[in-house]
Amino acid sequence: MTADFGTETLDDAFRRVRDLDVSLKEQLQSFAENTRQERPEFAAAVDRLIDRLRRAGAGDSAPKPGEPMPGFVLPDENGDRVSLDDLLDEGAVAITFHRGHWCPYCRININALAQAQKELAKGEGQIIGIMPDLQKLVAELKKQSNVPFTILSDMDNGYALSLNLTIWVGAELQRMLQDRVNIPAFQGNSSWMLPIPATFVVGRDGLVRARFIDPDYRKRMTITEMLAAMRS
Repeated sequence: MTADFGTETLDDAFRRVRDLDVSLKEQLQSFAENTRQERPEFAAAVDRLIDRLRRAGAGDSAPKPGEPMPGFVLPDENGDRVSLDDLLDEGAVAITFHRGHWCPYCRININALAQAQKELAKGEGQIIGIMPDLQKLVAELKKQSNVPFTILSDMDNGYALSLNLTIWVGAELQRMLQDRVNIPAFQGNSSWMLPIPATFVVGRDGLVRARFIDPDYRKRMTITEMLAAMRS
C-alpha cells in the first residue's frame, strides 16, 4: 500500500514522522512540507480544493460549542453497534473524523490520539474514531497501530453527511489519486466522497464543548486543546 505522494510508502512515511519528538502540529507540518517538495503539483491541487471548500463554507454548519451533538449508532471493527448515548454514559467523548486508513495524515493523527488516550484518567473520557472504511480495514489499522480506542465505520459517510462534513474530492484530485489510492474499494462505493477531518469534544450532557473543523486535512485539533476540553 503506497501513500498519495512521492515514492515513499505509507508505512515508511508514517514511521519517519512518528519518530519525530515534536507535537502533532509539527509532525503534520513536516509531512506536508515533504509532500510539497516531493509532489508540488499534487500539493497545488490540494491547495485549490481547500480554497474552494473554504469559500463555500464547508463544515461551517456542523454542531458548534454549546449545541447538542446528533446521535449515532455505528459498527465497530467487530461489527458491534456503538451508540453515542452509551459512550456518553461513561463520560466525555472526543469524536474524531478521519479520511481513511490510507491517509498518512490520519495515521499520524491516530498515533497521537492513541498516546493521548493513555493520558486520560478513568472518568475523564474516551476518544472515538470515525472513518468511511470497511470494517476489515478498520480492524487492520487498529492492529497495526496498536490503537487503544474504538474506531467506527461510517459507511457511505452517512453520519458525516448528516453533519455537513462530507465533500467530493473533485475531478482533479480524483485523477491524481485513483492510480495510487483505491478509495472505492476501501469504502465499498464509487462516490469519491470523504469526510472533512474534524474533532468534537462532547460532554456527558450531550453538548459540544469544543470543536475543530478545517477543510485542510493537513491540520487537526491539537492534543492539548482536546485533552483540556475533555477535562473541563
